[in-house]
Amino acid sequence: MITIYTDGSCLGNPGPGGWAAVVVDEQGNKRAIGAHEDSTTNNRMEITAAIMGLQAAPERSEVVVCSDSQYLINTMVKGWKRTANVDLWEVMDEEVGKRRVKWEWARGHNGNRGNEEANALAVQYSKLPLERQLSHLDSQGRAQMVDVGDKQATHRVAVAKGCVRMQPETLRIIQQGKMAKGDVLAVSRIAGIMGAKYTSHLIPLCHPLPLDKVAVELDIDEAQSAIHITATAETVAKTGVEMEALTAVTVAALTIYDMAKSVDKGMHIDAVRLVSKTGGKSGDIVMER
Repeated sequence: MITIYTDGSCLGNPGPGGWAAVVVDEQGNKRAIGAHEDSTTNNRMEITAAIMGLQAAPERSEVVVCSDSQYLINTMVKGWKRTANVDLWEVMDEEVGKRRVKWEWARGHNGNRGNEEANALAVQYSKLPLERQLSHLDSQGRAQMVDVGDKQATHRVAVAKGCVRMQPETLRIIQQGKMAKGDVLAVSRIAGIMGAKYTSHLIPLCHPLPLDKVAVELDIDEAQSAIHITATAETVAKTGVEMEALTAVTVAALTIYDMAKSVDKGMHIDAVRLVSKTGGKSGDIVMER
C-alpha cells in the first residue's frame, strides 16, 4: 500500500500558490514533490497535489490519498458536483483509473505527520515565486553568483542518492575485485569524495564550501543487479551543501561506469536525486527516508 499525503496553499485565493505531496511506499521510503504557481486558487492546488501524487505512484498500485481538503475528498467519495476546475478533474479521473485508490480525509493541523509535512511544503512553495526559485539570475535574466554575505553560517547536511545498473556478471566481477582497472568500489568511493570537494570548480556559480565531512556509501543489490550510491555532505556555511552531495553521487557513478564499461556497454546511471537537506533559512526538507 502506498500512502500519499497531499496539500495545497494559496495566498489571496486567487493568487500565488503551491502544492505538495509526500509519497510513502510499501517499505516506508518517503519522498516529497511540489511546485509553485504564480496565479491559482486553493482548490486547484489541492487537486493538483493529488494528481501529481498519484502520478508518482506506479500504475496498477494500491494507493491511499490522505488530504485535509473536504472539497477534494468529498468530490471523489461523495460525488460533489464538479462545477469548477473541470480540466483538473478530467486528469484526476484518468490517473485514478490507472490505480486502485482509496481516499481519506484528515483534520488539518491535528498531528498527522504526513499531512503536516505536505502542508509545510505547500505553504513554502506558495511563498516562492519564480524569481526566487531562479536565484542565479538577476532582474535582467543574467547569470550571477548569489550574494550570501549577509547570511549567517549554520550547520548544514545534505544526502543524495543514485545507482548504476548493470549485467549480473558485471556486478559479480566488481564484487570479486577482478575488474582489470582495479577495485571499482574503493576507487569510486574516493572519486565521489573528491568530486564533492571540487564541486565549485565543476558547477558554474556554485559557492566554494568548507566541507567538514563527505561520506560515500556503496550498496550491492544483487536482486536488481545494481550498485546503490548514497552520499552525505556536511558543512557549517552560509549556503547549502546539496550540490556537493549530488556531485559526489554523480562522480562515484561515473567512476563505476568508466571502470566497468570495457565488459558492459549496457550499464546506465539512474535516479540521481537529493533525498534530504537540513539547515539554512528554508528549513529541513526530507523527500526520502
